[in-house]
Amino acid sequence: MRRSSALLAVAALALSGAIAHARLVSPQVSDAAITGASLPPKLSDFGFFIHPDAQVPTLGVTPYALNTPLWSDGADKLRFIYLPEGTRLHADGEGLLRFPVGAAIIKTFAFGEGTSRRLIETRVLLHRTDGWVPLPYRWNAEQTEATLALAGARIDVTNPAGEAISYRIPNTNQCKECHSLNGAVIPIGPKARNLAAAWLGDMVQAGLLDQVPESANRLPDWRTHVKGAAAPLARAYLDVNCAHCHQPGGMASNSGLDLRWEQADPHAIGIMKRPVAAGRGAGGHEFAIVPGAPDQSILAYRLASAEPGVAMPELGKSTVDPDGVAVVRRWILEMKTQ
Repeated sequence: MRRSSALLAVAALALSGAIAHARLVSPQVSDAAITGASLPPKLSDFGFFIHPDAQVPTLGVTPYALNTPLWSDGADKLRFIYLPEGTRLHADGEGLLRFPVGAAIIKTFAFGEGTSRRLIETRVLLHRTDGWVPLPYRWNAEQTEATLALAGARIDVTNPAGEAISYRIPNTNQCKECHSLNGAVIPIGPKARNLAAAWLGDMVQAGLLDQVPESANRLPDWRTHVKGAAAPLARAYLDVNCAHCHQPGGMASNSGLDLRWEQADPHAIGIMKRPVAAGRGAGGHEFAIVPGAPDQSILAYRLASAEPGVAMPELGKSTVDPDGVAVVRRWILEMKTQ
């Protein structure tokens, strides 16, 4: 399935223009909407976009893309960050960039291409003095505005595979579940290791990032998933799609699985690890990963299911990602048996 290579090019082009002028033109973003106590009812209240339907960002709003993106029923994603005037990001090794108070992370989900592209939702993370606040906004049929959807929503769409699906916009509590670490809401995506080195360099040059962190262990470009080495691709996929819950302090930490990219303990990532609580989600299998045997591995079984109560991840997925499943199965198949 074709991924967001076009979005990477668009992001790079938009970045080169946006950051070149970001310090010359006063941002038109409403800082009060980001840092205030209210929950703005419309996405336009923030002023993130000059042309919302085309997702043209306001000067001071910077596009970015991830090496390995999260799977969300095949939706394309347009990602942006906003930093208040006079502030910048700070690198923290290969992990999450540190955002100043008043910053925002914006992600729009869309299906289709060109004139047939349909914006479905835009999720924002607002960094306020008391922490991060996640808010989902649903786009109207006219594609002129997105309104706050605290209770979430279900929307009928056609995914890139031509399947008619019921796409779920998460409610705010579901947003908090995926973005929770040790009880606090945090960003997930913008880790230095999952951002292009060129983008990081451009941000430093523009004064929007303090330094480019040294990294010899960057997540691979998902566009290589068909022929690339299975192990790094599979580990990157699990890190991006699963590790926000399956890590110490995450919502699924009681499973004992730690699927973070940096985890090197074979048992922690599931190799010959029995589930903490065996149920129908295990599919009758004994171990999370059985080297050389994806058909006997719980992890592969759950990734390949769309059945509620079995499917993993539990949220943000109503269909199976065939590319992700194929990479994880290939990784398990290539493992040396014990």
